Amino acid sequence: MGKIYVIHENEEWTEHLFNRLEELELPYEDWLLTRGTVDLTSVPPEGIFYNRMSASSHTRGNRFAPELTSAVLAWLEQHGRVVINGSRALELELSKVKQYIELEKFGVKTPKTIAAVGKEELLKAAASFEGKQFITKHNRAGKGLGVQLFQSVEALQKYVESDAFEEPVDGITLIQEYIESPASYITRCEFVGGKFVYAVRVDTSEGFELCPADACTIDDLFCPVGEESEEPAKFQIREGFDHPILQKYENVLAANDIKIAGIEFIEDANGTLYTYDINTNTNYNSEAEAASDTKYGMLEVAKFLGKELEKVEGIVSSN
Repeated sequence: MGKIYVIHENEEWTEHLFNRLEELELPYEDWLLTRGTVDLTSVPPEGIFYNRMSASSHTRGNRFAPELTSAVLAWLEQHGRVVINGSRALELELSKVKQYIELEKFGVKTPKTIAAVGKEELLKAAASFEGKQFITKHNRAGKGLGVQLFQSVEALQKYVESDAFEEPVDGITLIQEYIESPASYITRCEFVGGKFVYAVRVDTSEGFELCPADACTIDDLFCPVGEESEEPAKFQIREGFDHPILQKYENVLAANDIKIAGIEFIEDANGTLYTYDINTNTNYNSEAEAASDTKYGMLEVAKFLGKELEKVEGIVSSN
């Protein structure tokens, strides 16, 4: 009998998924790819393979986990295995440039963005934003890596020439127009099986690091999802959310063979939506889900994986 193989590099982020798989009595195996080998002469086991590799793996000391995962996915796909969020999903996970190009292809508006390699080129690119606020961010990121807000090119130059400057892991820094939300929040739309599940309102008043995972409460001061407070929760389900953008998002995911994802947008004072992130390693916040009667993200993922495994098992048994 086949299994559900979960490919990842962060054990804190898989705990809830494994609990749900056990709850549904689904067979699974943990493939932690922080290091390892790929024997190209071997044949992969039967089952389905769920890729949860993260663009921010290098921040946890797993610099080459995405490269190892890319090799593993190529091997699996060569042998015709069913891979959930395969090579194309990983490609987009590791590049915001490719995300924006793909979003625009399907009529999804993204913020004006310039990609730059080199400090001089970065400053030259920022000159085109003169007179406007802009932000920097890393092309290969996650958890708001490298996100800084600037009021002028001079302010950027001071940052770039200082010891505080964060060099992107792939060398590409993005200069992007700053979209201000009047209410200081962004919306994250969650998809499972390529279909919309629910939307989450994320408070951005305390900073740019927007990881929704419960694990963030351990070591991320800008992601206080577990703190008791009289203030509104940082992550809240947007009950009944519906918008034409959702169909466009589903079209983007379908065209890129992405089954599980979180897509984030911000709305400006004029009501214009700007989409700025596709996260193919999406996590869910248990407090936000507990405060709502909506579906539970990891449970939906586990159910989806179970159905996909049933399909594969059906094909194998018929042969």
